[in-house]
Amino acid sequence: MKTAITELFGIQHPIIQGGMHYVGYAELAAAVSNAGGLGLITGLTQRTPELLAKEIARCRDMTDKPFDGFECGGHPGEDDIPNMILLPRAADELKIPFVASGGMADARSLVAALSMGASGMNMGTRFVATKEAPVHENVKLAIVKATELDTVLVMRALRNTERVLKNKAVDEIVEIECKKGASLTIDDIHDQVAGVYAKVMVDGEMDAGAWSCGMVVGLINDIPTIKELIDRIMMEAEAIIRQRLTGFLDGKVETQRACAVA
Repeated sequence: MKTAITELFGIQHPIIQGGMHYVGYAELAAAVSNAGGLGLITGLTQRTPELLAKEIARCRDMTDKPFDGFECGGHPGEDDIPNMILLPRAADELKIPFVASGGMADARSLVAALSMGASGMNMGTRFVATKEAPVHENVKLAIVKATELDTVLVMRALRNTERVLKNKAVDEIVEIECKKGASLTIDDIHDQVAGVYAKVMVDGEMDAGAWSCGMVVGLINDIPTIKELIDRIMMEAEAIIRQRLTGFLDGKVETQRACAVA
C-alpha cells in the first residue's frame, strides 16, 4: 500500500509508532521499522543529548530501515474534536501529508483514516501491548484487560489534558480536581503525576500514578509480536478495501441488521 507517507519516509506500510515516555526505546522503534512501519525514539525519555545520541546509535545497530523522532502522546487537545471531524478538516486545510492519531488500533482504523484524508496512522497504546515493547508485563496485561470505559481525562483545568488509565492515583486526581475546580495547580497533584513512568513502565506498579492510555484499549485483546500486528493490519485492511468497500459498489447488500450508533 503506497501513500504520501510511505513515499515520504521510504517505508513499506503507512503505520507510525508513537513515541511514548519510557516506551519508545530503540528496541520498539527498530522492531516497528523492521516490520515495515516507522519507529520513533522518544527524546524525552533520554535525560541528556548524549544519552539520546547513544539510543539513536543503538537503534541504528538494530535496523537499517528509517526511524528518529519524538512526540507528546496521550494529549487529546483542549477542544474535544473527534477524529471523524478533525481528519476531514485537516484534509481541507493542509497542503502536506498528515497521519491520524488517537484511537488507532487495527485495519479498520487505517482504512477509516485513509478515507478521511490521512496518509497513514500513528499508533501509541496498541504498540505498548506487543511482545517487543520494553515495558513491564503488568502494563501489557492491564491494557488487554481494560475496556473503553476504563480511561479518564485529567488536568483539563491546567490546559494540559491527558487521557490516562483509571487507577487509585487517578481516582485521587479526579477527587482533587473536583474540589479545586479552576483553582487547581500542578502542585495539587504533584505526587500523582511526577516521576510516575519509571515506576509504572519499568517496575510494573500499576497504581503508582497517572500514565497515558487511550480509549483504544477497548480494541486491544492480545499481545502479538510487532510483525504479527502490522502484517495482520495490512492484510485485513486490503480485505476491507477489496471486499467490503468494493462490495457496496458492486451492489452487494449486507445481510446483518442495521442499527444507529451514536
